[in-house]
Amino acid sequence: MNKAFIREDAPEDEEDPELPALPAGTKNYMTPAGHARMQAELARLVRVERPEVVNIVSWAAGNGDRSENGDYIYGKKRLREIDRRIRFLSKRLENALVVDPREQRNTDAVFFGATITLLDEAGEEIRYSIVGLDEADPGRNRISWISPLARALLKAKAGDSVRFQAPGGTRELEIVAIDYLDLD
Repeated sequence: MNKAFIREDAPEDEEDPELPALPAGTKNYMTPAGHARMQAELARLVRVERPEVVNIVSWAAGNGDRSENGDYIYGKKRLREIDRRIRFLSKRLENALVVDPREQRNTDAVFFGATITLLDEAGEEIRYSIVGLDEADPGRNRISWISPLARALLKAKAGDSVRFQAPGGTRELEIVAIDYLDLD
């Protein structure tokens, strides 16, 4: 097949399609630990991974025919992936607003960084922490501040019941406790 009909790589300005975009006009709220993790990843990509891949690509380019050179082709592809991730991290960190949950003054209500103990319809307790978009981890019960549950919880107080639209239908949860802890 002619190469004109095959899209070999994504455009340079395209962000990672798996990562959600921030809502228009909002800040990129992050916890201090999440901010530090993103900075560490950016530093590792810029100082370690990218230079290693550049060395491999330049070595492979010196080996002759580039059209059938696996090291060269894979290296160029990996370099594009690294550059895309560097641009993404740079943009997110540039727009980041670091919020330390331990410095929250109004601890009676749910705000960014809160760890909330909830009681569901079945009478089971579950704890969620409201974190930044890039820090969300359902396996660790960390939900993004823009998720439907977090939006329903924001500004609610202990003893309040909140309703939100879950994938399985409307759910109602009761807030048992609100804590502002160091999340990592």
